[in-house]
Amino acid sequence: MEEQAKELASLSLYEKKIEAQLDEPLHNLRIEVPQAPKWGIKKNSEGKTHLAVGASSQYILQSLLSSGNLNDGKAAIPLLKGLEQFHLPFVSHHTMEAGYDFEPIYEQIHRMSHQSNIAYNKRNESEMIGYDEHFAPTCFREHSYRYDSYDPKYETLKYTQPLECKECPLANQGQCQKVYKVRITTDLRKYTVPARGSKAWKKVFKRRTAVERVNAYLKEFYQLNNVRYRTGKRAKVHFDMIVLIYNASKLAADRINLSLKVQQAA
Repeated sequence: MEEQAKELASLSLYEKKIEAQLDEPLHNLRIEVPQAPKWGIKKNSEGKTHLAVGASSQYILQSLLSSGNLNDGKAAIPLLKGLEQFHLPFVSHHTMEAGYDFEPIYEQIHRMSHQSNIAYNKRNESEMIGYDEHFAPTCFREHSYRYDSYDPKYETLKYTQPLECKECPLANQGQCQKVYKVRITTDLRKYTVPARGSKAWKKVFKRRTAVERVNAYLKEFYQLNNVRYRTGKRAKVHFDMIVLIYNASKLAADRINLSLKVQQAA
């Protein structure tokens, strides 16, 4: 145990498990990011970019450059804490793919009083009896309850009786609950807002494609694929300049479009 403790203490912040980042200040998370990209040698050794993008505006709200061997999940909390520092009032939901499905990321989002919409990555987990694949409760005949609403005061998801239960004799005998409530803090990973599997959840999750579009713009029009510096610091400066120029160009285009709309309306 002493040897394990010494080995753990010798690890850098990003070599430790993701939960080690939760109580670290943003400054430490930023300065300790491994930055030794070797561009153009191997796919798994190239530098890696991480972006937090506004789904509606498509502005880059936070960015991070790391060495290619850094797991995507370990870049999420630094980006989230960067967003938290600026107190952006229009940010309330964080949508991510299954590669970010880690408990500490949900915990960080919950600490920010925001909601997480992260694709679930099943890891050899056994099925929960009495619940469907999206963790919604089921009736005696295994029909899924329907997501109805969320109560922010008590952090509770409300599910209503399945449509099939209206004609079920068990329901008439009082065997099935009409309403089912679950606190999201029971398991932040399983119980999200909106509830997993609901139409509202799918609608929010579709907004994640904004990140892919911005990535494509940076690679095709801003030469992100042509960074060839061997040292991490020079590569980071190049990357930061690309992000700055992209946001400035986007702002200029949005202001021009707004001006044209005002003129047309007049």
